[in-house]
Amino acid sequence: MLWKEPHPALPEDGEGKALYRLMTWMSPAYPVGAFSYSGGLEWAVEAGDIRDASSLLSWLTTIIRDGSVFCDAAIFFHAHRAAASGDDKALAATAEVAAALIGSKERFLETTAQGQAFLQITQSAWPTPALDRLAAAWDGPLAYPVAVAAACAGHGIALAPALSAFLHGVTSNLVSAAVRLIPLGQTDGQRVLAALEGPVAQTAQRAFATSLDEVGSATLRADIASMRHETQYTRLFRS
Repeated sequence: MLWKEPHPALPEDGEGKALYRLMTWMSPAYPVGAFSYSGGLEWAVEAGDIRDASSLLSWLTTIIRDGSVFCDAAIFFHAHRAAASGDDKALAATAEVAAALIGSKERFLETTAQGQAFLQITQSAWPTPALDRLAAAWDGPLAYPVAVAAACAGHGIALAPALSAFLHGVTSNLVSAAVRLIPLGQTDGQRVLAALEGPVAQTAQRAFATSLDEVGSATLRADIASMRHETQYTRLFRS
């Protein structure tokens, strides 16, 4: 039986559009090449640091709370806020810090290649003046969280859900890489993703309270993994 009136549980039109765009941009099908990067996980698996679901959960929890994922969350927060307020100077400063924080050659490739791909594809399919302003304000290497945050702000997508969707996309991509590398069963992969819900939420909250000057990481083993991957003999991933 068809509804005669809008169901009260359905989102408003604007909310529905925002959700549709977030789901599209953070989907593995969005062609930014995220599937080809492991964030150093490939070397960590070869070195024996990651062997099973438990060690994977420990590794990912650490980088989400104190490593590159936390840095990306804080950068996303500042980029979204700057783009939403039309502060191109602050947006450029955030993009510059994001590029400077990258700790290895492959991590640089990972975030800037995805950032540039996201910018080009989204400008073509989902244009917004915010992305035009970003391109005009910053012509240096573009980190992925800056590009996504500017697009979300430009389309009027609120910061909190945008950041949550971004962090879920990053985390699920890492879990997907680990499922292929360990190898780990799909069910165990989903158990790890479920267990990371708390750390991801905590990192999002912490990002809101972190100034741009305070953004940084403390995960040396993960940084080493990213550097060692550059010379790894056999590789499935680009990082």
